[in-house]
Amino acid sequence: MNISFECADKVNGLMTITLEKADYEEAVTKKLKEYRKKAQVPGFRPGMVPMGLIKRQYGTAVKVDEVNRLLGEKLYSYVRENKIQMLGEPLPNEEKQQPQDLEGDGPLTFVFDIAVAPEFKAELTADDTIDYYDITVDDKLVDDQVQMFASQAGEFVEAQEWSGNDTLKGDLRQLDANGNTLEGGIETEGGMVMPSYIKGEDEKKKFEGAKPGDIITFNPKKAYPGNDAEVAALLKVDKEKVKDLESDFSFQITEIRHFEPAAVDEKLFERVFGEGVKDEADFRQRISDMLKPQLQANADYKFMLDVRKYMEQKVGELSFPNALLKRVMLNNNKDKGEEFVDKNFEASLNELRWHLIKEQLVAANNIKVENDDLKLVAKAAIRQQFAQYGMSNVPEDVLDNYAEEQLKKEENFEQFVNRAVEAKLTDALKNVVKLNTIETSLDDFNKMMREA
Repeated sequence: MNISFECADKVNGLMTITLEKADYEEAVTKKLKEYRKKAQVPGFRPGMVPMGLIKRQYGTAVKVDEVNRLLGEKLYSYVRENKIQMLGEPLPNEEKQQPQDLEGDGPLTFVFDIAVAPEFKAELTADDTIDYYDITVDDKLVDDQVQMFASQAGEFVEAQEWSGNDTLKGDLRQLDANGNTLEGGIETEGGMVMPSYIKGEDEKKKFEGAKPGDIITFNPKKAYPGNDAEVAALLKVDKEKVKDLESDFSFQITEIRHFEPAAVDEKLFERVFGEGVKDEADFRQRISDMLKPQLQANADYKFMLDVRKYMEQKVGELSFPNALLKRVMLNNNKDKGEEFVDKNFEASLNELRWHLIKEQLVAANNIKVENDDLKLVAKAAIRQQFAQYGMSNVPEDVLDNYAEEQLKKEENFEQFVNRAVEAKLTDALKNVVKLNTIETSLDDFNKMMREA
């Protein structure tokens, strides 16, 4: 066997592998003997089929399998041992690769194009300054969170007059041109209307001061212009049925449902944080403490965006084997074609550039991910999910169980590894570079992120 590798321009590699008969013959013979033991051929007892017949039937296929296995094994071993940073998968060279006689006994030569990562150095030190946004937990933010918890614990009560975001429940009947109930027209019991969401202002005004028992005449198509789906849902009919609908409808109100947020009292405190909350001041402080890690996660995300931008500028332009990488991308997206590659190649190259930079930063800061790191990341993700539903006092053992179950799922494992690497790298870089700390409110921070 002979392997050679050349990379004249540092990024377009050419690997040539020549296999002699002796390299694969023993493995092929062993495999054919196994076939012989199992072969069922009329006229021969099991295990007694002539080897010549076995070779004629299976020899070429077995040889092809063994050659492919050997090629992959030796190619990747060479890449690993010689520390070649290969990008994507190797591809057969379109010019130098000649057809091979897989049925003969002569040497087999295979030529592969290998995309090689450009050589560069990505480094951060205390001489580098990067912005870090410290998002403050102000009274408004705590107020908003209190209101959210109160809303989540609230309930609907009957009201005697419509206001705000109240929901009206009632019966709808299609009317004719004279304002009478249309015979055979659409009739809907228990229709739900939220006047505050009606787009047509003239139709919305008709509901002002509405009370149970009132009959209001309005036009659904004018109430929700250009939204047949909303009209169909209101009337509980198929969307096609309202396409050309122009009729007014009577709406007899049977019930007004008013949403009442929960009182900010001991009952709410216990619902959110369990027992032990002393008073409203303590409740607000606990909310503040709960928000800080969430805001830090936002600040860390922005910090890593700024690290990326800073490092890309510091590293400068990198030379990539674009033509070869396009072939690799096309090979991985055969069903999408060249148009997809052309459209997405530049974005893919940008992500590859950042991936290579980040790899160096991870190595330079000796980032290693342990099982405990994965569990912390999984618990944080699950804790955030519970928090979205107002559940902030989930016991640790429950979080542990959920985390363990999530980590058992193969489809989740890689994303948790990536999150853990990102989290550890973020913490490490915050201690390496000089931080230009900027205090900001969440509103200003969100505005900045939207405008970025």
